Amino acid sequence: MSGGRMPGSARAARPKWRLPRVAAAGGAACLLLLGPAALDAQVDAARIEAVATLLDELVSTYGVSGDESRVRAVVERHLPEWAAPEVDETGNLWVRVGAGAPLVVFVAHLDEVGFQVTDVLADGTLVTRTRGGFFPWLWEATPALVHTEGGPVPGVFMPRDDDVDPPSRRPSGPLRVDVGTRTREATEALGVRTGDFVTNPKKLVRLAGTRATGRSFDDRAGTAAQVLALQALDRDRLQHEVAFVWSVSEETGLTGARAAARALGAETVRVHAVDTFVSSAAPVDLANFAAAPIGEGPVLRGVDNSSVTPRDAIDTLMALAARHDIPLQLGATNGSTDGTPFRDYGAVHVPVGWPLRYSHSPIELIDLVDVVRLADLVRFMAEEW
Repeated sequence: MSGGRMPGSARAARPKWRLPRVAAAGGAACLLLLGPAALDAQVDAARIEAVATLLDELVSTYGVSGDESRVRAVVERHLPEWAAPEVDETGNLWVRVGAGAPLVVFVAHLDEVGFQVTDVLADGTLVTRTRGGFFPWLWEATPALVHTEGGPVPGVFMPRDDDVDPPSRRPSGPLRVDVGTRTREATEALGVRTGDFVTNPKKLVRLAGTRATGRSFDDRAGTAAQVLALQALDRDRLQHEVAFVWSVSEETGLTGARAAARALGAETVRVHAVDTFVSSAAPVDLANFAAAPIGEGPVLRGVDNSSVTPRDAIDTLMALAARHDIPLQLGATNGSTDGTPFRDYGAVHVPVGWPLRYSHSPIELIDLVDVVRLADLVRFMAEEW
């Protein structure tokens, strides 16, 4: 992917932005755009705690791609009383608000990466396949949970038992899970069946200051931001109809988003995927691509593998963020989002998110302040754009 660049000369009405860093030569990919408010301005502690509480519930709820119903139920419980949520045949959750053209869509996905049982072997162990893209070796020799119809069954992801020359990080075969039994019959007596989903145990852990770690912040943070934006939304300020969608099976092929695009694409003038911006601002990563530091505000994707955000949309969103003293980062990254299928219907794709370290791992790292600011940004985008 080519590096993103700061748009050209400022127009007269554009706010003045301070550019504290430019990525190193060889692919400038992320510029930090500072609005009038200093980045160290304090966000109300009560709002940080509200984000942490909602995220804790969402993160503690399991939902591998294809098994999102529990996560969807959490979102429904936190919707405002006036919302009239609907669930489509794919499993997407919808809330439509306002009236009149143009239709603007926000979409965050409910699912997380994980595994699915493909076979129960004679020795009682489980063969799995991945659901979504990640590094399987990060799960080796860690606790496992098999999500059966009768409830979770604990186990372990077995470390590899073979050697290869030269050594490889990637296991030579699919990961297996040991639930402590010695026969297929004993495993099945626990309620484990082919097709069950498997994850790590997980929870949100608060770190120093406003940082937190856990698994499935992608895309529980985007899910939370949409919920919080909807809770705070001033419906009287809406100038047109807005649809909030919480989609299924993003990690395994944008399945829910494709269904939403088929249903809404012809009406949609603009779509905002609210999803992770995978940050390279980690100790061992190169700083010349996707280096959006955590704790320094939401991120507008200028470029990714599936789209290029139009210059005028970048200008409009930067100006909106400045009006509300929301620090905004502009970056380029790999991957795609749930906004991608809407492009086929002519919708302008303007993805927003928050910076995340160690994406798709058991130790994802975020700053809760970024999620507070992202929720504000989504709300003002709905009300004013």
